[in-house]
Amino acid sequence: MSMLDHDILRQLADTWGLLLLFAVFSIAILAALRPGARAHYRHCARIPLEDDPAPAPKEAGQ
Repeated sequence: MSMLDHDILRQLADTWGLLLLFAVFSIAILAALRPGARAHYRHCARIPLEDDPAPAPKEAGQ
């Protein structure tokens, strides 16, 4: 690979990589802040606080 190829690839990665990461970040923010997401995230936030069901009793033979 020549130095010219390396410079071109680095420039492409700098510009298009930045745009790609910005697009992924924007999509993640929009998905998290969409209007219907509030109920879903409130439910997910309450999961660790909910009581676990009692474990099933062990049978005598086990």
